[in-house]
Amino acid sequence: MSGTHPLVRVETILLIAVGGFAGSNLRYFIELTIPSTLGATFGVNVLGSFALAVILYEASAIGALSDRSKFVFGTGFLSSFTTFSTFVFDVISVDPVVGLAYVLASYASGFGAVLLGRVFVNRAIVPRVEVA
Repeated sequence: MSGTHPLVRVETILLIAVGGFAGSNLRYFIELTIPSTLGATFGVNVLGSFALAVILYEASAIGALSDRSKFVFGTGFLSSFTTFSTFVFDVISVDPVVGLAYVLASYASGFGAVLLGRVFVNRAIVPRVEVA
């Protein structure tokens, strides 16, 4: 962002803040509704992986999302919705065997969600875009 007007930088920061506010509040609500901390963290991280993949693959395949949308949803919303710090805390708070299984399941599911996001973009979004 160097070389850009200061107001553009302020706008970008505000867009990220709005997305961050929404993402962190949604994550908090999910943690209130799902009794298992491991389950809530696992769910938001897998869902966040899928959503980020959709945003990134959409950007590379079509590019219909504006930079502002990517700031709000990718950098703001998803970065505060997903949580690595809670993931690590959850891992060290349980039995080591459970923690290891949780790490393996989280990474496998996260990568799987990214692949599903890519498939979703390629099959559901890209074919619907008409080239002029």
